[in-house]
Amino acid sequence: MAKRSKAYRQTAEQIDRERLYAPLEAVKLAKELSKSKMDETVEVAMRLGVDPRKADQMVRGTVNLPHGTGKTVRVIAFAVGDKAAQAEAAGADAVGSDDLIERIQGGWLDFDAAVATPDQMAKVGRIARILGPRGLMPNPKSGTVTPDVAKAVTEIKGGKIDFRVDKQANLHLVIGKSSFDAEKLVENYAAALDEILRAKPSAAKGRYIKKVVVSTTMGRGIPVDPARTRNLLAEDATV
Repeated sequence: MAKRSKAYRQTAEQIDRERLYAPLEAVKLAKELSKSKMDETVEVAMRLGVDPRKADQMVRGTVNLPHGTGKTVRVIAFAVGDKAAQAEAAGADAVGSDDLIERIQGGWLDFDAAVATPDQMAKVGRIARILGPRGLMPNPKSGTVTPDVAKAVTEIKGGKIDFRVDKQANLHLVIGKSSFDAEKLVENYAAALDEILRAKPSAAKGRYIKKVVVSTTMGRGIPVDPARTRNLLAEDATV
């Protein structure tokens, strides 16, 4: 086993592994233990009580984080004519059709999200093998295939994120930066939690949210009480 640094061991000692922290406690501790000079991303990992191999137990959706992610999101739009002009006005970082597709086929992937008007999807399908594995393929279920590309661009740049359970029933999402106030991080977490609870498949049996961990990019995971779904800004551990 690799030898841990002194700073890593000291940080680990401040986390009670036998305890489930209230969300506000967890984010405060994560901020406190963030030793990096960079403004680290604050992430949440969940283990869900679903079987993602079954189509009726897939969990996916979108959420508008009230305080955004703290990250400058680069969005491209597949659109032409008036829709292209609207996407540009909304702040899209690149807009086009065949030309944009050729650029991506040539290896350009300097963006974080892609939206498209429905009439462009037949063309965009040509680069599905490039965009799909990277989670960049526009999809009607996530609101990224829409006639209103301007609204889609605005929402993504304003803090709209996608979430999707992986093959191991884990779900990962970003709730902000370590420079955010703890209360804002918790409010972002609460918004995401509401949408994840709303997305619970009717076929899922037993406990839905089994485990929750909060961490910063370089930090240790802090266990959060998975049963805590309301009164999230209270610091005590009671529900």
